[in-house]
Amino acid sequence: MSNICKTVTLRTRKIKKGTQLSFYLDYYPGYRDESTMKVQRHESLGIYIFAKPRNQREKDYNERMTEKAEALRCRRYESIVNERYDFFDKERMRGDFLAYFKQKADKKNCKWQHVYKHFARFCIGK
Repeated sequence: MSNICKTVTLRTRKIKKGTQLSFYLDYYPGYRDESTMKVQRHESLGIYIFAKPRNQREKDYNERMTEKAEALRCRRYESIVNERYDFFDKERMRGDFLAYFKQKADKKNCKWQHVYKHFARFCIGK
């Protein structure tokens, strides 16, 4: 384990002409993506809030979304401290879930096989 101070900071940036804010995570130091060998410093969370909430509903929405973003930041920080960087692997996220589930079902009992068959039929093999 290295002695470098590792931080994950939750930040916002303006979008949509300043009417909304977007949450993103800022990693220090940056982490090298093994597939592209590029250093990654930021990760967009896809969570948006109102820049200037006008009523109580918008304020409550902002509060809930901020809590969710903070929970994601805590999970990422825990992963980095434990030196598990698998959340950066975007190709793994795009993988075929049906093939993954088939591998898991083969290791389990016949109930898993039946669940796999129903799931494959439901999603038409894709």
